[in-house]
Amino acid sequence: MKDTVIVTGASGGIGSAIADAFAICGYNVVIGYNSSCEKAKALEAGLLEKGCSVASFKADVSDSAQAQALIDFAKETFGGRYILVNNAGVAQQKLFTDITDSDFDLMFNSNVKSVFNCSRAVLPMMIHDKWGRIINISSMWGVCGASCEVHYSASKAAVIGMTKALAKEVGPSGVTVNCIAPGLIDTPMNKNLDEETVAALCEETPVGRIGTPEDVAKAVLFLADEASSFVTGQVLGVDGGFI
Repeated sequence: MKDTVIVTGASGGIGSAIADAFAICGYNVVIGYNSSCEKAKALEAGLLEKGCSVASFKADVSDSAQAQALIDFAKETFGGRYILVNNAGVAQQKLFTDITDSDFDLMFNSNVKSVFNCSRAVLPMMIHDKWGRIINISSMWGVCGASCEVHYSASKAAVIGMTKALAKEVGPSGVTVNCIAPGLIDTPMNKNLDEETVAALCEETPVGRIGTPEDVAKAVLFLADEASSFVTGQVLGVDGGFI
């Protein structure tokens, strides 16, 4: 039986590349999405046309009941061993003094509570199987912090802390938990950056370019593979050497 990959936020730039990479490699893939139904369905249809084993499911994973429903759907639809990619999240640029209570709550619910909810829902099955992979998508700003993105940076730092702690707790059960911290990636989330800002960030990046969603997807594939079975509690920077 093939392993099943659950990707949250799979309708976005990085998420869709991750879902596509796993599907093409022969995994069962659950395309988790919330508001971007059209994009998720288009991704699902395209992969089904290629003969891939995929299914989409709508869930706001910041809500524990909906996160559980997503995991239950994966179990009922595909079964097998499980790989969870916690990719769902939001970003916002704002002066610290302008951040509202609702801004802060949205950031932590979307970026942190979603990781908690999905991981908690899938872990009983992983522990039962004595095997599992949880791969969290953080950000380089969660490592070093970003001006005008304090609440975003703090939420992504929380994901890193959760990754390291959970890895120690579930390692004896055969489950690895790792984190990827992407740098500047060419996705719709970064389309608000002007050309001058992008050029400056490229200049600060040793490899001299911004990343692609596929760069991140390849790193996720590695952390899901048996080749990484001795890797856990780690933060893998996919940032072109920026940090």
